[in-house]
Amino acid sequence: MSLPMTRDEAWTLFCEWTESESLRRHVLAVEACMRAYARKFGEDEERWGMVGMLHDLDYERYPDLHTGHPRYALAELERLGFPEDMVRAVASHADYLEVSRDTPMEKTLFAVDELSGFVMACAYVRPQGIAGMTPKSVKKKMKTPAFAAAVDREGMREGAENLGIDFDEHLTFVIAALEPHAEELGLSGTPAAG
Repeated sequence: MSLPMTRDEAWTLFCEWTESESLRRHVLAVEACMRAYARKFGEDEERWGMVGMLHDLDYERYPDLHTGHPRYALAELERLGFPEDMVRAVASHADYLEVSRDTPMEKTLFAVDELSGFVMACAYVRPQGIAGMTPKSVKKKMKTPAFAAAVDREGMREGAENLGIDFDEHLTFVIAALEPHAEELGLSGTPAAG
């Protein structure tokens, strides 16, 4: 099934809706993880990547979870002619909409959304950024409630479980998916003083 737009057009759309640099980086990270998992599962990388990129399309404009995000994004994706399975995947990442996660795409989006953000937060506080990061160091940060306090620790574990993947393996995979994009995502660490 063909997509209603190219990746570059989808990125332009996202940037029209979102000015926040951190939110832009977040969706690029989720896109990178979705593409990596699509390759692993033999799925369509473009479709999965676009779902990752556009899942928070309306978050900056309509952050209210009771009336806003992701309802406006869903309406916009439908208006633009996105396939139903992609729209449903975006809907399924928001627990409060009570859309079950049934397909590998839906389960993967949920599994990488919060976790990629948490991994990025860990990388930001390491001098070397994401380079050499291990699951052990991420799990250590998970035990510190004050660190990235808004992130649902249980949800991150549940995401891996629903994918049927060991949490450490999932963590390793997400770190590896983000590493090639370190510069673009601001995960390169602080340059050594010379």
